Amino acid sequence: MKTTTKISWKTATALVIANMIGTGVFTSLGYQLLDVQSTISIILLWLIGGALALFGAFSYAQLGTHFKESGGDYIFLSRVFHPVLGYLTSWVSLIVGFSAPVAIAAIAMTQYLAPFGIQESNALAVGIIVLIGIMHSFSIKQSERFQNATTVLKVIFVLVLIGLGLAYSTNIPTNAIAFQRSWQQELTTPGFAVSLIYVTYAYVGWNAAAYIVEEIQDVRKNLPKVLITGALFVTVIYVLLQLVFLKHASFTQLEGKVEVATIAFSNLFGVSGSRWVSFFIAIQLVATISGYIWIGSRVTHAMAKEHSLWKVMRPLNSLGIPVRTVWAHVFISIALTLTGTFEQILLYTGFVLQLMSTLAVASVLFVKNSSGFRSPGYPYVQYLFIGFSLWILAYTLYDRPTESLIGLGIIAAGLVTYFFSRSEIEDEK
Repeated sequence: MKTTTKISWKTATALVIANMIGTGVFTSLGYQLLDVQSTISIILLWLIGGALALFGAFSYAQLGTHFKESGGDYIFLSRVFHPVLGYLTSWVSLIVGFSAPVAIAAIAMTQYLAPFGIQESNALAVGIIVLIGIMHSFSIKQSERFQNATTVLKVIFVLVLIGLGLAYSTNIPTNAIAFQRSWQQELTTPGFAVSLIYVTYAYVGWNAAAYIVEEIQDVRKNLPKVLITGALFVTVIYVLLQLVFLKHASFTQLEGKVEVATIAFSNLFGVSGSRWVSFFIAIQLVATISGYIWIGSRVTHAMAKEHSLWKVMRPLNSLGIPVRTVWAHVFISIALTLTGTFEQILLYTGFVLQLMSTLAVASVLFVKNSSGFRSPGYPYVQYLFIGFSLWILAYTLYDRPTESLIGLGIIAAGLVTYFFSRSEIEDEK
């Protein structure tokens, strides 16, 4: 997709950060504490997630600067392996990869606005998704301004939250900080591996800028800087946030709960203070929804250009925006919002995204004479990423077979549609 306007590295970094910092970091700790109680184990979970994001960032920077085409996984897998794999990753992106995070964020927004008397409402969630879809339907310049403004608000809020949490003493008799608990045994349990699914879901978005390389200025120089900076910044933020939540709440309060941030800050500032924390958690999710709609539409457009079944979504508006794919993601996100539960969507989405990103990272190993950025630690960081991912996927399939099979079923459905969609790449060969 050729565009006349390109975004700066700062906007691209904002897009990565906005895609990464969403619902997962504010909600997943409660699920992790059901199986993992040592604070060292919790920190390790988030550091491992950050390392995987960084290793993935190295790989996507190499792939993106080599191919220089928007579309991310679709381009990498189609060009390196076979169009069917590219098609499947784009299908997954359309159905869950970029649509499910939008649905999850919209559902979470309504939950976090509940303290203000706003009932959890599907209509409100749908309205938010539609409004943000409108913001991305005109020009890259408008998308850039909206994304930058909402991401700045997100980052300021998170930094203030961390600062307050670290500066103030806890107001509860016994908090969930437990450095003294044995952590070595927890590392080998299925629960630790499944907890990594929640963590890796929270890190989803580390590769966001690689999906829009044709829209980034001086991509050879800027893409590696954007992906690596985003991954490192968010890793530090995530570890500090978990320590804040553990510091200001007890195990009993947090275990199995979604609203961990609200619980922690209720203990710190009381009900009235926590209401405003909930409000700003909801508001910062606007940037997350925005980023996923922007990026997801470009992945689907890359597929539409090369597969006849989706050719109806090829047209661009006068300013180079694939408006039809923007609204395809809006409508699918709405459908997921109306039909799914928070935890189930999170788990099957995390499973299939981990599988597809593993294939994309593996594709780096088959790119000969790379003409762009060279991944540090190549090929060992790729082996580490693939190894950890396979471990997470195997344990998740064992421990959460229903959600894992839903994810695999989505991929199988995509395979069926592939055979109805003529690949124009293959026809040209």
